[in-house]
Amino acid sequence: MTLPDYFDRFAEGYQPYKGASWCYEDGCIYRGLELLSATTGEPRWMAHLHRLADRQIDPDGALLGYDPLEYNIDHILSGRALFALHRDTGEERYLRAADRLYCQLQTHPRIPAGNYWHKQRYPHQVWLDGLYMGLPFQIEYGQVRGKPGLVTDALQQFATALALTSAPGGLYVHGYDDARAQRWADPLTGKSPAVWARAVGWLAMAMVDALALLPMDEGTATLRLRLASLLDAIVARQTDNGLWMQVLDAPDLDGNYEETSASAMFAYALMRAARLGLAPGSDAGCLAAAGRRALDAIRDLKLEQEPGGAVRLGGIVHVAGLGGFEGRYRDGSPGYYLTEPVVFDDAKGVGPLMMAHAEAVLAGANAGTGARATEALLNI
Repeated sequence: MTLPDYFDRFAEGYQPYKGASWCYEDGCIYRGLELLSATTGEPRWMAHLHRLADRQIDPDGALLGYDPLEYNIDHILSGRALFALHRDTGEERYLRAADRLYCQLQTHPRIPAGNYWHKQRYPHQVWLDGLYMGLPFQIEYGQVRGKPGLVTDALQQFATALALTSAPGGLYVHGYDDARAQRWADPLTGKSPAVWARAVGWLAMAMVDALALLPMDEGTATLRLRLASLLDAIVARQTDNGLWMQVLDAPDLDGNYEETSASAMFAYALMRAARLGLAPGSDAGCLAAAGRRALDAIRDLKLEQEPGGAVRLGGIVHVAGLGGFEGRYRDGSPGYYLTEPVVFDDAKGVGPLMMAHAEAVLAGANAGTGARATEALLNI
């Protein structure tokens, strides 16, 4: 089965992740469908996006199950699809929905340095996940609604978060506790102990998507240099199989494994940064090759066919976080990240794989490979 066929069947059978309530997991699929539509021009992808998202969006812009007073930065991510849906139809309900998400950001709690709390129930904490959930939306919303201050604020949040979570070797730890109240937080630095691959994947995608929206000028120069350093560090840690380990900074840790969602995120970020020239000083050819190698490895090693013929994407860690959750405490240690369940066909893996595939198609088309080679890429 080709990747487009897998994506099509997945979208046809996709059930809302949280009982149809507006959530970031659905947003991963929405973003993947958006990019597949933009890349291929095939109507099936936008049709899937409308079918899945429209039922969550009322004519007045109300979002199903969404409560802004939860102050959950995750809820912002799905809002990125609203701009694509508006471009496709011209319907104002999509921008009204985006306005509702922006209203949350206007009052969302922040640490004194200016970064959004990850969630109301995770006070004073900044997680790398949250940069992807909130900042690209904030930038695009600022552009659509003519609010340039939102772009400036987002760039400052990137700069601060990178400083607060930096780790040896050009990587970044999962989270930071400004209050130093969590057991997982270093009492001096506030940092969590380990480098979780998917957290770094969220970060890499956030930086790439933000820079793709912005001009290459002095205002983005520092972020582009930091992205280049991060992508070089990611390439240096690619395994012989072409993937990346769940605990990125401890490859020899007993029980560590090659994790699919982070590998898909890195594949997407590497190829998009290379195609758009977002990483000055890095070898764009090397970045693109590493990303394409990862995409091929996921297809070859992580897509599994069952005896009945169904194809599933495996090796996806279901969830990981920091602090109390469902009656247990997640201490952020390297070993903790190896205790979470590994599942099939989770949106956090499938969505980024859609994005990576879209980038591979674009890279092939832009390289002048011709119609026959581009057709081959569409069917990898």
